[in-house]
Amino acid sequence: MNHRLQLPQPPRRIVSLVPSQTELLFHLGLGDRVVGVTKFCIHPQEQLKQKQKIGGTKNFNFEVIDRLEPDLIIGNKEENYQEGIERLQGKYPVYMSDIYTLEDAFEMMRGIGQVTGTETQATELVQQLRQQFAGLTPTAPAIPTAYFIWRNPYMGIGNQNFIDHILALCGFENVLGHLARYPEVTAAQLQEANPKLILLSSEPYPFKEKHIAEFQAICPEALVKVVDGELVSWYGSRLLHSAPYLQRLIKEVSSS
Repeated sequence: MNHRLQLPQPPRRIVSLVPSQTELLFHLGLGDRVVGVTKFCIHPQEQLKQKQKIGGTKNFNFEVIDRLEPDLIIGNKEENYQEGIERLQGKYPVYMSDIYTLEDAFEMMRGIGQVTGTETQATELVQQLRQQFAGLTPTAPAIPTAYFIWRNPYMGIGNQNFIDHILALCGFENVLGHLARYPEVTAAQLQEANPKLILLSSEPYPFKEKHIAEFQAICPEALVKVVDGELVSWYGSRLLHSAPYLQRLIKEVSSS
């Protein structure tokens, strides 16, 4: 967005517009400085109960934000909306991230650490995550995989996004990777793509075990599993739980 962020002093009143980055702020020890979060910010659960909700990730309540008088707002290019962000940038310092890969996530963590005076904690987190993901052993050979995030209509994961990157790290070959970033997919398209593994995310659509039969009917030979969407798509400190979870998933699907 070609926007320069300048802070005359360490921020004391932070508004976070992104759930995974909200959790990161608490991990970095900044919980007492967080004054506003979105209604989708759910971790850490207990600490967030007392925080002011400023609306959703794509519909900010500007009056509430103004009352909070933030000296730093933290957003994300994909999860937030440009018009809202630009309006906030006219009044407040806004730190924006743009995440496609783990390296992007690490850069964001270091950046937030830098602007909040928690560089040591951020560096330690990045080092820990690097070590965890370096030990991740992908499937071999790769498994043709389709990953779904929505139902009615079916929406899957295409290319150029963080989930696609995580799938590749696991050795899950994205059969929808030639489509748009988040394509609508018909049953016929899914059959033609012929995945051997279908992963149903627990968020944003709350896929559950009862939905497995629905996809099994479309692709009878595929293995269909419900996965923890947070551990595949959140790019903040929740990643500390992701590598072990993904390794278990790889083991499960490889032995099926």
